Amino acid sequence: MRPLTEEETRVMFEKIAKYIGENLQLLVDRPDGTYCFRLHNDRVYYVSEMILKLAANISGEKLVSLGTCFGKFTKTHKFRLHVTALDYLAPYAKYKVWIKPGAEQSFLYGNHVLKSGLGRITENTSQYQGVVVYSMADIPLGFGVAAKSTQDCRKVDPMTIVVFHQADIGEYVRHEETLT
Repeated sequence: MRPLTEEETRVMFEKIAKYIGENLQLLVDRPDGTYCFRLHNDRVYYVSEMILKLAANISGEKLVSLGTCFGKFTKTHKFRLHVTALDYLAPYAKYKVWIKPGAEQSFLYGNHVLKSGLGRITENTSQYQGVVVYSMADIPLGFGVAAKSTQDCRKVDPMTIVVFHQADIGEYVRHEETLT
């Protein structure tokens, strides 16, 4: 368990900023205490400093997990967000997409969101912008990348992909053996 290097921090913050923008500062400086990011086995954990001090007594090879896994670094040193970060990204998301009840199951099985399943989209969402996907009942289902801008979504064919799938809460069931 070690702090992130300057390069790792930059790569991770750039990825998170695609979804929450300048609200990134609110993740670290919270009213309920100070939180930090730590790297363990190529995975980035979001943990309270109080719990981090308590975990210092456990050796690194015996420590399995600490805090919430935000994502992992790939072998090519790119950062990939995990669905476990959804609870922390959703309240601060700048761009949101709401999908119809009929499209929820398709999204939760790992498919992209089509125009026919799109309920609402935040105004001024640009193409390839990170978005948090919600149900029409405002329950965060996952996150992805906008395939079309808000303006383009109004005039495309109903079978056109409008949001590329990246992660969803269905991964808890589909990958329960490998998710840490």
